[in-house]
Amino acid sequence: MTHATPRTGMDRRSFLSLAGLALAGTATGAVTGALAGCAGTGATAGRDNTADDGLPVTSLTWWSNHPGSSKDHELELIRRWEAHRPDVRINLVDAGKDYSEVANKLNAALTGTEVPDVVVLSDVWWYNFALNNQITPVSEIVDKAGIDPSTYVASLYEDYRIGDRYFAFPYARSTPLFYYNKESWERAGLPDRGPESWEEMARWGQALREQNPRQRPLGWYNAAHNLSWTFAGPLWTMGGAYSHGWELRLTSPETLAAVRWFQEATDPEAGWSSIATDLAVDFSSGRCASGVLSTGDLSGIDKQARFEYGTAPLPNPRGEGGCPTGGAGLAIPRNLPEKRKIAAAQFIDFITNKENTAYWSRNVGYMPVRTTAVEDPEQQEFMARNPNFRTAVDQLAHTRSQDNVRVALPGADPRIGGSLEMVATGRRDVEAVMGNLNNIMSRIYENQVKPLI
Repeated sequence: MTHATPRTGMDRRSFLSLAGLALAGTATGAVTGALAGCAGTGATAGRDNTADDGLPVTSLTWWSNHPGSSKDHELELIRRWEAHRPDVRINLVDAGKDYSEVANKLNAALTGTEVPDVVVLSDVWWYNFALNNQITPVSEIVDKAGIDPSTYVASLYEDYRIGDRYFAFPYARSTPLFYYNKESWERAGLPDRGPESWEEMARWGQALREQNPRQRPLGWYNAAHNLSWTFAGPLWTMGGAYSHGWELRLTSPETLAAVRWFQEATDPEAGWSSIATDLAVDFSSGRCASGVLSTGDLSGIDKQARFEYGTAPLPNPRGEGGCPTGGAGLAIPRNLPEKRKIAAAQFIDFITNKENTAYWSRNVGYMPVRTTAVEDPEQQEFMARNPNFRTAVDQLAHTRSQDNVRVALPGADPRIGGSLEMVATGRRDVEAVMGNLNNIMSRIYENQVKPLI
């Protein structure tokens, strides 16, 4: 729920410090204190700035962290919009280096009047802003803006639904993919494909390790950079989950078994995988033979890798969805005049239309968010020439919306990722770590989320 991938914020040291603080705390006060900086946790929805001054909308402000190092491509989208609508100029603001900084900046701005018209919000940030009535239900303005939301990929648009309302539009959307070094695969005598199950990958990992002890067979993101997101895939295929609805499943037998599997897989002596400081760099340089990385890494890896690589869907042996959706959408703050909301929605609609989402996907690596993008001739030609980029589109049918606990509880992403890193690199007891995590997440839900839903 971040680099070419959609990162969820803060550097690794501060990330693990927050996770450690949360996992060490036992009182409600300790939990809420750790959450003081989280977006959407305040009681206020910001000052009312909805008055109509009677003047036409001539400019809009867009806050972005430029996911996937995409600033030049965002500027191109703006150029296309201003050629289409020269009456409405766009001011692109560098709102932070990652999703976390954007969200925290928005949270601070909501107490005043200087808010953006459009803001990038990731999978682990939008929900709390929606829950606190701080972003616009876009489903209330699509008709007035002349937008047909049915042309968005349904599973991606559905990710922004609470009840019968939708709170954002898909933009920089991603899934994890399995990336593998074809040269390493060939030397180890492996078939030219991804694993069909994580048990098969464990066997392949040992073969890769024996063939080249200096190369890590498989890398994982670290806690600060989406470990909790990518681990959802193997967790689900092993029958576990972070939650079912609002029922926590962090200590279910299936979840504990999956986390124990992860601990064994990352054992420094007997394991076949490891947590990377920067997985995209490690894979591109050949330090890892494979890795579970975001589609948002595609463009960077394509430029940096000096070997032939392949991408494959994540294993899905149960047929119940073995891959989470992720990335970021575009939201509109609540307390804006309606005419600005409509103009903002029209801008979002334009930069995510068939041609523009295809352009964005080809150049940055994120998935096209419109079903009509496959009709774009340039996109068809690009996919034919670049099968690694097609994998994410083909995998959409096997994706699954993320568990509520990860995306909807404040501070859940660092706490889950930190817990996984504790059992992997810290070799901590699985039951103790996951039990403590379960207790903390339960209190956060009861105190901060349940009263609002």
